[in-house]
Amino acid sequence: MLTVLLVIHVLVTIGLIGIVLIQKSEGGALGIGGGGGGMGGFMTGRSTANLLTRTTAILAALFMGLSLAIAVISTQGREKTSILDSAETPAVTAPAPVQEEAPKEPETPAAPVAE
Repeated sequence: MLTVLLVIHVLVTIGLIGIVLIQKSEGGALGIGGGGGGMGGFMTGRSTANLLTRTTAILAALFMGLSLAIAVISTQGREKTSILDSAETPAVTAPAPVQEEAPKEPETPAAPVAE
């Protein structure tokens, strides 16, 4: 069931991206859809914009609904645990004791033997 929802979710996502990309931008230069007499005169500019807006709203609602459904289904059947409960606490150890040794006297270098 989760796999089917994920596949539908991906298809809705791709459709939503495509619909958003073909809408006419408010800047005017970036959008490719919705121009004057767009789609070969089949629909006017206003009806094209209304269709794309409604399609975007429907796909966005499907996207959100599928996201929530996937989140709910994926958490069913799991044991409720906390990250804080499952983390192992490290053993607290004291630092290694410092061994106090008397400083060693520097060794005097042996003088070369004169022959």
